[in-house]
Amino acid sequence: MRAASYSHGNQLSLLHRGEQFFPALISACDGASLEIYIETYIFALDPTGVRIKTALSNAAKRGVAVQLVVDWLGTGDDTITQLRAELEPAGVRVGVFNPWFERGITRMHRKIAVIDQRIAFLGGLNINDDLLADDGSALPLPAPRWDFAVGVSGPLVQTIHTEVLAQWQRLGSLPLRTRLQSLRAYVRSRQPWRAVEVAEAALVVRDNLRNRQAIQRALLQALGRARSSALLVTPYFAPGRKLRKAMMHAAQRGVEVVLLIGVGQFVMQDAVAQSFYPRLVRAGVTIVEYRRTQLHGKLAVIDCEWATVGSSNFDGLSLFVNHEANIVVRDMAFAADLQRMIRVAVAEGVVITADDVARLSLPRRLWNRFAYGLYRTVLQVLTLGSYTR
Repeated sequence: MRAASYSHGNQLSLLHRGEQFFPALISACDGASLEIYIETYIFALDPTGVRIKTALSNAAKRGVAVQLVVDWLGTGDDTITQLRAELEPAGVRVGVFNPWFERGITRMHRKIAVIDQRIAFLGGLNINDDLLADDGSALPLPAPRWDFAVGVSGPLVQTIHTEVLAQWQRLGSLPLRTRLQSLRAYVRSRQPWRAVEVAEAALVVRDNLRNRQAIQRALLQALGRARSSALLVTPYFAPGRKLRKAMMHAAQRGVEVVLLIGVGQFVMQDAVAQSFYPRLVRAGVTIVEYRRTQLHGKLAVIDCEWATVGSSNFDGLSLFVNHEANIVVRDMAFAADLQRMIRVAVAEGVVITADDVARLSLPRRLWNRFAYGLYRTVLQVLTLGSYTR
C-alpha cells in the first residue's frame, strides 16, 4: 500500500455547508467548456438537486461532455430512473454504481466533481438539500447540515480527474487489457509534481483493489506522529481496533484528542459508537456529541499542520468496504482554518464525561454491547477478518 503522493502548487478553498459548496459547483458547471465529471452517493431531486440537474443539463446542451455517476443504493432506483429520463435526452451520460448489488456489497460513497480538468471539488457533501434529512424521510433539519468540501485548482486536479475517469471506465464491462492500461495510467499520475508551493495536498482513495486501507493508513500515520492535538470529526464512529488504539495511545502520551461525533440519526449506529465510550474516556479522549443538527463532515486536523477532508467516515464500512475519497493537506493556514471551525462546533456540542459513562443503565450497556457485537460480526464477514486485525 502506497503512502500519499503529495503535490505542490495547489490552491485550496474550504467550503462549509451547501451554502458555500453548491453555488461554487454550479458556477463551475455554468463556466464549463469541455467536460464535467460528478460522482455522488446521493443525488436527491429536492430543490438543491434540481438546481444541479439543471446546471448539468444546460452544460450538456451547449456541447460539454457531462458524466454523472451515482450510487444505486444511495440515490435509489426510482430517482435514478427519473434522472436518466430528464438528463440523458439533454446529452448527460448517467452511470450507476453496483445496481442491485451485482458486484457485491461495496458502495460508491465518494463525492467528487471535476470541471474541464481545471477545478475539482471533493468532500462529504452529497447532492441534496442542507435543510432536509438524508435518511429518506426528507424531514426538515433544525439547522443546515454540518459538512465540508474542498475546492481544488492546481496539479492535484489531474490526479483527481484520472481517478474519476478510471471509476467511470470501471462501471462498464472492460477487457483485461483496458483495465491494465487504466492501472498504468493511474500509477503514473501519482508521481510527485514540482511547482511553486502554495499547499501540499494529496488524493487518498479507498477501493477494493489497489488501496484497500489507504485512508486508514493516512490517519494512523498522522495520529502516530501527533504531538499536541488531534481533532477528529465523523457522523458515524465504529472504526477497527487499530484506529481506536491509535486514538487512545495518542491521548495517553499527552496529546489532546477530541472526537466530535454525530448522534441521533440511526439508533443502532449510536449504540455501536457508545459501546466504545468507556475505554476512550478512560484513556483521556474527549468525546463531544453534536446534537444541534445532522453532523455529516468527515474531518481531522493533527497538530494544526495536517488535515483531511473527504467522504470517509470513521467506521467499518468506509474504512474497509466502500469506495471513498479524501484530500490530505499539509499546510498550516488551511489546517488552522479548519481547526477553528471544528472548535466552534465542539463548543456547540455536549461533552461526554466519565460520570455520564458511569451513569449509563445496565440495560443501556447491554444494548450497546449487543449492537457492537452484531456490527463486529457482520463487518468481520464483510471484510474477511480485516475489521478486527
